[in-house]
Amino acid sequence: MEQIKENKMGTQKMLPLLLSMSLPAMFSMLVQALYNIVDSVFVSRLGVDALAAVSLAFPIQTLMISVAVGTGVGINSLISRRLGEHRFEEANKAASHGIFLGIFSWVPFLLFGFFFSEAFMRMFSGNENVVRMGVDYLSIVTIFSGGCLVEICCEKILQATGNMVYPMLFQLSGAITNIILDPIFIFGYLGVPAMGVAGAAIATVIGQVVSMVFALLVLCLKEHHVKIQLKGFRFEWRTIREIYAVGLPSIVMQAISAFLNMGLNGILAGFSDTAVAVLGAYYKLQSFIFMPAFGMNQGLMPILGYNYGARKKERFLSATRLGAIFMVGIMALGVLLFVLFPEPLLNIFKESGQAAADAELLRIGVPALRIISLSFLPAAFGILFSTVFQATGKGIQSLVVSLLRQMVILLPAAWLLSLTGEVTNVWFAFPVAEILACFVSIGMFWNLYRKHLKNL
Repeated sequence: MEQIKENKMGTQKMLPLLLSMSLPAMFSMLVQALYNIVDSVFVSRLGVDALAAVSLAFPIQTLMISVAVGTGVGINSLISRRLGEHRFEEANKAASHGIFLGIFSWVPFLLFGFFFSEAFMRMFSGNENVVRMGVDYLSIVTIFSGGCLVEICCEKILQATGNMVYPMLFQLSGAITNIILDPIFIFGYLGVPAMGVAGAAIATVIGQVVSMVFALLVLCLKEHHVKIQLKGFRFEWRTIREIYAVGLPSIVMQAISAFLNMGLNGILAGFSDTAVAVLGAYYKLQSFIFMPAFGMNQGLMPILGYNYGARKKERFLSATRLGAIFMVGIMALGVLLFVLFPEPLLNIFKESGQAAADAELLRIGVPALRIISLSFLPAAFGILFSTVFQATGKGIQSLVVSLLRQMVILLPAAWLLSLTGEVTNVWFAFPVAEILACFVSIGMFWNLYRKHLKNL
């Protein structure tokens, strides 16, 4: 049987293995970054109000992705560890649960979209135009979020087995669909009525459904190291508990960024709608740096989980070292781009023919990008060690690092700096939080090494 063969994650040379696992995932995450930015680029042509509306909706989209990715991380960690331990039937059960957990994750966002979209938008803006466009966008992307939630769980199932190419293709199919449909639905081409911000949302969810259908067909019809067993499926609470032992802290960890974004939007709204738009533009731009870093981690985590389960200490540590080198390299490139080219990056979000609005966007945005980029290098270690903790089943440690990076330090620091009355000072909260969290994560990794890795 295919399952009893030694998995490549336990035998292949580490550098080629990590590259073969990570490069497709990095490309996939770059596609996800493209997904994130395409709506904003087209929507920015409709004006600052439209860009602010999409920016205010972004935290809920982040929360939605957090639930999907967090659940998927729990599935990934459990499957890769069980494959490393040669407990194949349990790996199959975890994979089968993943499909159904993705479907159940859709329900709260479906309800939110129907009943709470407007109340959410009014929490952050008194501008009726912003609220109206924000409700249009947010209700659509939440009510029809099932495609996104199920597809991400499918991705994580395959990534846990060492298959990184199909997940890349899933993302690519959705992104291409979204890019093609965005201008058609937003501006009204090929006989389609111009729908503005709502059109951007429709294009996004159609792309997500295309990805989901592709993913389900591949997962259920092709041969893999795990088998999806839908016939006679029954939930096992033990499997769910093991998935969410890692997955729930990961959900919280990922969701922190959504609540951080809401908090920062509230702080920046006290300065101007343009400051909110700058933060939204930053999150879209930084995704082109952080998404490849997360892609590296996606390739790294099943390698770490497999070799931890197989008790192969040297391979585990070798993968961690290589991951650190690549992570620092990615983040260093991000620093250079944000420090040297902030104005061209922000020009992507310029309005058509609105010189005053464009000037204000650059006045606030150029120093923002340069200051925030100082946080990228220390963030590399926080992100890496969070992945190490997840791969070894230590979800709480991973959660602590993320809480420090994105909530406990950053948000209070941003609020305190906002009291100076200068919006530029608010951006310094990012490097302060990442530097402090970096030191804590290094200490926690050393503790993990002494207690669990040293005698592996």
